[in-house]
Amino acid sequence: MQEIERKFLLKSNSFKDEAYASYSIQQAYLNSHKERTTRIRITGEEAFITVKGKSSKSGLSRFEWEKNIPVAEAEELLQLCEPGKIEKTRYLIKVGKHTFEVDEFYKDNEGLTVAEVELTSETEQVKLPDWLGKEVTGDKRYYNSYLVQNPYKNWKE
Repeated sequence: MQEIERKFLLKSNSFKDEAYASYSIQQAYLNSHKERTTRIRITGEEAFITVKGKSSKSGLSRFEWEKNIPVAEAEELLQLCEPGKIEKTRYLIKVGKHTFEVDEFYKDNEGLTVAEVELTSETEQVKLPDWLGKEVTGDKRYYNSYLVQNPYKNWKE
């Protein structure tokens, strides 16, 4: 499956007033090679293993394969992961026909908040809410696999 998304920094926290749901996420990587990553993620009562391929030249799309796995198995796999873990809260906000996923990061990535919106094509138009800031689509520094190895606290703008 091809994942197509745009990614933005935020200029305010007003998105929290518009969120219809939120949940905690913890994740780590079995493999964080630049050509492909394999991620283990736990979101409350659900867990997933996800493989992502290399991004397109535009940074908008890449291959993604994801499968639900039992939480107990995910917890075991987290013990095999590369050093570092992402911990964040994800907020879901409906804007027009799209749902923005806003991730507020913690620990070594404290202070970073990123919004993503999935698209059906690279040319699909999307209404951008006022709380969005600079677009960082394709900027690898904002990939979770990069943030595990190079935390935001070490390079924040």
